[in-house]
Amino acid sequence: MTLDDLKIFVAACEDKNLSAVARNMQCTQPAVSQHIVRLEKELGVALLERKARGVEPTQAGKVFYDHVLEGLDSIALGVRQVQQLAAGEMGSLGITTGGTTIRHFMSDSVVAFRQRYPNVQLHFHSTNSHRRCIDALRNEQADLAFITIGDSIKGIEQRPFVEMPWVLVVPEGDKLAQNNNLKARQLKNISYIALKESSTSQNQLTRLLQDKGVQYQTITTVDDWDTAIQFVEMGLGYAITPQRHAENLRAQHRVANIPIVDLPPVAFGWASRRWKSLPKIAVDFVNLFESAASTWVND
Repeated sequence: MTLDDLKIFVAACEDKNLSAVARNMQCTQPAVSQHIVRLEKELGVALLERKARGVEPTQAGKVFYDHVLEGLDSIALGVRQVQQLAAGEMGSLGITTGGTTIRHFMSDSVVAFRQRYPNVQLHFHSTNSHRRCIDALRNEQADLAFITIGDSIKGIEQRPFVEMPWVLVVPEGDKLAQNNNLKARQLKNISYIALKESSTSQNQLTRLLQDKGVQYQTITTVDDWDTAIQFVEMGLGYAITPQRHAENLRAQHRVANIPIVDLPPVAFGWASRRWKSLPKIAVDFVNLFESAASTWVND
């Protein structure tokens, strides 16, 4: 068996679709199948069960997946540590996150990290979807992802860090701005500026509102909350955003924020392929982030 055999097997277990694996690995589906067949012949057991809409790991495949994933992570960590030894403090750290995260969450920790590691190459991969952040981790384009915490993801470890209340963002002077807080039922039939359906946080919010019996009219969709808040100022509708984004932009965009008291908060945190395999500089960045964020977490 080869390293490529093992990587493709892990990807097949996670994506559960050989066409998706071929697309992500930039090869053909027959080539992906050949890697899997070679492993199955060598081990003498079926690892994947072919289904109408993809594949599922067999019981043997599930056992093998766990060991292969640990081995690949260990190899990746070894490569990174050897590279860092060779480069001294001129290693690299890759972080993937949403395009506005630096502004609202990471500016202080990035400065602190640069002061501690002046020669480390720091790569930020900005994305506009949760899925692309996870893909960057799986494709080894990033060591860490800062994401909206959602459902469990095969092969990815998530660590919640902070929970943020939801607030309704309205133009200054709007009649709703007279409220100190709101309940979800008071949001029925509002004209709403929403994130795209590919957004994990938007999907979570939609489910929460539906659980409260709230239906709303989406009149505009945007890529991020910052744009939604700007559109509120322009009079294009209302937005429901995490409190931190709204507070940071309130004065700049002349809007008011009203807490929605009966909606569970949205959770943000870190994700990686395997925490125990992270290089030291990645762990240090997370520690610096948590130290820098402790002031606003406790606000």
